[in-house]
Amino acid sequence: MDPDPRPPSDLAARPGGVRPAWGVFKDALTRVGFRPTRTRGQNFLIDPNVHAAIVRDAGVGPGDHVLEVGAGCGFLSCILADAGVELLTVEIDPRLAEIAREFLAPYPNVRFLIGDALAGKHRIAAPLQKELEAFGEYHLVANLPYSIAAPLVASLARSSFAPESVSVLVQAEVADRLSARPGDRNWGALSAKLALRYESARGRDVGSQLFWPRPRVESALVHLRRRQDPPSPERLEALERLIEGLFRHKRRQLTGALEGVVGSRAEAVRILEKLELDAQMRPAELSMADLERMASSLL
Repeated sequence: MDPDPRPPSDLAARPGGVRPAWGVFKDALTRVGFRPTRTRGQNFLIDPNVHAAIVRDAGVGPGDHVLEVGAGCGFLSCILADAGVELLTVEIDPRLAEIAREFLAPYPNVRFLIGDALAGKHRIAAPLQKELEAFGEYHLVANLPYSIAAPLVASLARSSFAPESVSVLVQAEVADRLSARPGDRNWGALSAKLALRYESARGRDVGSQLFWPRPRVESALVHLRRRQDPPSPERLEALERLIEGLFRHKRRQLTGALEGVVGSRAEAVRILEKLELDAQMRPAELSMADLERMASSLL
């Protein structure tokens, strides 16, 4: 995880805003015979203006600790490093990580972790967890591989080492889910659980023509900021159980969905009457206040 001790090569970025163009990165990929794979979501954002906008929108700067997952060959990493952040990059492909090391050689504020960020679908890999527990307060800023975007954000958000903020470029459909509000078509268990801990906002759209290779979907930025008044750990646990149960049957009317949580239709009817909630509503129509009231009645 230490910075690469080798002297800067001709490929290296130069502190002070002088960064290689995408063509230089592409030449480096060609040199090692790299071919992107869909299974790893390897679609490289090639527009430096969008990379700069990601860093600007994230609001990170000198001294901030930043995690970048899916660093690739280091295009966004160079701009983050030049902004003066203390950067921890994670890349699963050793060939890409080696290229990134060359470009980032002049920056002592960058560390590298080669490996998968996830251990399974819902758990952060142990090496990354160890790094983040020692990292202190940090921000996630990344062009995330499509294949891990939602599970990574969800797993980090629920962890004891959750980021203070998240600014990530993801598939547009995932951005809609991460930033959804109660009543929205995309409001579900993922967005409701995130809303317990974060305020969310959908950012700028990024067209597929700005990627190599060009994906079949559009992308968008999404921003999450830690809530100042999150529920207590006990209430968080109750709310997550409730959300998981209700949205398992999100197309049912509220009585049927809640029955699956409490185990009795009569008890579900009693709770809804007590809370003065319409039994014909769907779970997605409940506000966060409704969910918190319902969770309180189950404690």
